[in-house]
Amino acid sequence: MNAPIPLRILVVQPLYGGSLTVGRYAVSALRELGHVVEVFEGPAFNGSFNALKSMRIGSDRLDALESSFLQIVSQAVLAQAEAFEPDLVLAPAQAPLSRQALSRLRRDGVLTAMWFVEDYNLFTYWKGFAPHYDVFAVIQKEPFLSHLAEIGVRNALYLPLAGLESFHRPMELDSVEKRKYGADISFLGAGYPNRRVAFRQLLNYDFRIWGSDWEGDPLLATRLQRAGERIEPEEAVKIFAASRINLNLHSSVRPDPPVGRGDFVNPRTFELACCGAFQLVDERSLLGECFAEDELATFTDMESLTTAIDHYLAHPEERSAMAEKARRRALDEHTYTARMRSLLAFIDERFPGRLGSSRGQALEAWSKALPESMRGEVLALLERLQLSRDASFKDLVWRLRQQQGALSGVETAILFLDEWQKQYGVQKHVG
Repeated sequence: MNAPIPLRILVVQPLYGGSLTVGRYAVSALRELGHVVEVFEGPAFNGSFNALKSMRIGSDRLDALESSFLQIVSQAVLAQAEAFEPDLVLAPAQAPLSRQALSRLRRDGVLTAMWFVEDYNLFTYWKGFAPHYDVFAVIQKEPFLSHLAEIGVRNALYLPLAGLESFHRPMELDSVEKRKYGADISFLGAGYPNRRVAFRQLLNYDFRIWGSDWEGDPLLATRLQRAGERIEPEEAVKIFAASRINLNLHSSVRPDPPVGRGDFVNPRTFELACCGAFQLVDERSLLGECFAEDELATFTDMESLTTAIDHYLAHPEERSAMAEKARRRALDEHTYTARMRSLLAFIDERFPGRLGSSRGQALEAWSKALPESMRGEVLALLERLQLSRDASFKDLVWRLRQQQGALSGVETAILFLDEWQKQYGVQKHVG
């Protein structure tokens, strides 16, 4: 963007799923960049959505109820957008935004973007929704980009996944954690068909499997940790750090071949790299654009996988050197901060002058009209709330209203001034 002004961004989280974590990392990155971010928490509605499935009704009636429920959730998103007045609504894949809601946001002049972090071949709902977003960011290139152009999507952006620098980082584990999480080889992820076939061939190694959806496989059950419960990100980084080799096999709904040759690069690749953890990853057509051959160890089939496992278990110095190179590359190019910068720059290029156009007068300029004593308090308040001096008056008011507890004198004065402006219609002068 031409000017690093803070934007007001509403992130609409899905009700559940893997893109929920991506959305949370994007929120963290946007806040680290100094933007004012509000989150629509889709998971808060997931319990009610799941309750519909427990009803003893026909599938047609259930589909109708689920559709009606999601329309209500979309209306809740619109209500939050109306209150927050964002410059941009950012939606990870599966976000509960209906076509009608997207049309309403467009009519109201609010830019929208989806980060579609899924395989377009498997999740085809993009065909009905992509044209309704102003920007559609994807993790695959051709032929997906051409398919999007064919249905009228003019602003498609290739935006691969990433790691969160402030979270995915090397860890020093104590002896208890090393025993709890450590192994020669570890895998963290869901039990897709190709992984089940591949991992049955690795049972002669010290091999641990972490994650869910591995039911019904007695052979792999001997290696499955914690009965297949879901592993939260805070534990995932400990598993990465404790494992000599982190096996990273991309998922496939087809069991044969167990090692395919897909295109997109999964989030685990970047997260492991940011953590400085050694990984063996299956070759992907887009992987070479992200990492060099001396930064990541790859395999193309089961034979090359077992050969690589034997080699790298015997050469810890090579593991360390490669992991460090991958970490440097990831921190330079493949963080969520970098991805959000790219996304916002793309939007600013395609919609010049739209981002931040109604943010109001910057607080630093506005505060100069205040008495010296109060001006110092306002600037100190900005620092405490982690707001840039380029933030607007309404950014400060929004952040204050999100706080809990007693208000200071200057905070009370600011909120009183905001209410006075609303009452007498002079918001345009300072907001």
